Amino acid sequence: MSETPSLQVAIIGGGAAGLMAAIAARRAGAEVTILEKNQRVGRKLLATGNGRCNLTNTDLEISRFHGQNPKFVHSALARFDQYQTITFFEQLGVAHKVEAGGKVFPVSNQASSVLDVMRYELDEIGVATVLEFEVDAIAHQGKGFTIRAADGREHQADRVIVATGGKAAPQLGSNGSGYRLAEQFGHRVIEPFPALVQLRLNHTVFKHLRGIKFEGAVEVLVNKQTIDRATGEILFTDYGVSGPPIFDVSRTAGALLQKRKPVWLKLVLVADVSREALDQLLLKRFSDRPRKTLAFSFVGFLSKRLAPVVLKEAGIEDPERPVSSLTAQERQRIVDVLQDWRFEVVGTNSWTAAQVTAGGVEVRDLDPRTLESRLVPGLYFAGEVVDVDGDCGGFNLQWAWSSGWVVGRSAADVG
Repeated sequence: MSETPSLQVAIIGGGAAGLMAAIAARRAGAEVTILEKNQRVGRKLLATGNGRCNLTNTDLEISRFHGQNPKFVHSALARFDQYQTITFFEQLGVAHKVEAGGKVFPVSNQASSVLDVMRYELDEIGVATVLEFEVDAIAHQGKGFTIRAADGREHQADRVIVATGGKAAPQLGSNGSGYRLAEQFGHRVIEPFPALVQLRLNHTVFKHLRGIKFEGAVEVLVNKQTIDRATGEILFTDYGVSGPPIFDVSRTAGALLQKRKPVWLKLVLVADVSREALDQLLLKRFSDRPRKTLAFSFVGFLSKRLAPVVLKEAGIEDPERPVSSLTAQERQRIVDVLQDWRFEVVGTNSWTAAQVTAGGVEVRDLDPRTLESRLVPGLYFAGEVVDVDGDCGGFNLQWAWSSGWVVGRSAADVG
């Protein structure tokens, strides 16, 4: 590392992408300053992976990323992939483990350990951090930049990296300020909307189902055509549904709602058998104990609270009827509900509940190899502020690490 770095690099935002960019740029020889509007860096990082920090995913594929041009991520991911991420953190002291679905976590199960070692590295290599510096404007003068804070303070830099995050989790400091900074330089911003978030559905049944979980499948439908699908544990809430499969399809549903298209959600409560097999299973279950009531006949098969609702949705008003009174047509209607229960999607939960932002700075004006602005030399963008978002499971953090590494090296003039 040079003792007298020739380049002054300012990083706006001390989240995952900003911290990685700072380490990469400083290691490459630049003088680096992080400008963070909060009282400490990395607040949102502490909340990732339910506080465990899902560092990355071993099954890294372009198909797990979204935006107007998902292929844009290819170059950055190729330069700093999931295995380089694992090695990077192992070298900082974070031992890792791989869980179901390729999810990579610290052995400590603590997101704080990830932040702690990154902050230690920043101090060790000499990265400066200025806290409570809320950037109000950036002026480009000649080959340099003047960054102005809302309180009048200024900071000079040769290169600027915007890593301000999106709008998800505003309670942790994300307020979309980077979009305004991008637009000051003529960059276009794809309208942001919440992703990896719960879905709000139009029905009265949810007050009876709140808290019930089931292993099933979910499909997003437009004009009765399946657009997206996911499986796993689904949770009923008082407003609709939550759980990993819901988070996975919420991006698709949100994008369609942005376009004002009518969106429907299909729940498959029993997803591991065919319709015919389910019908035969129910027929045998009812035939074996014909004197049981309809509601009680589902004990051991469905949640006790779920069964009466399913029966009512199937048009069976009296759940205390004996199963011997059930007609074949009524049984078919029960199968319909268990495997094709549809709800109108009326929206998502708010930014406060969202794990990530969809939309952001349009990638057509960024160089995919360096993430430098095509409009303003020396200006870079990394992380969630860009129109890139990933599936649940470590993909969004991987984009933060990859894009942060690339812009840090690029801003320090390292190929």
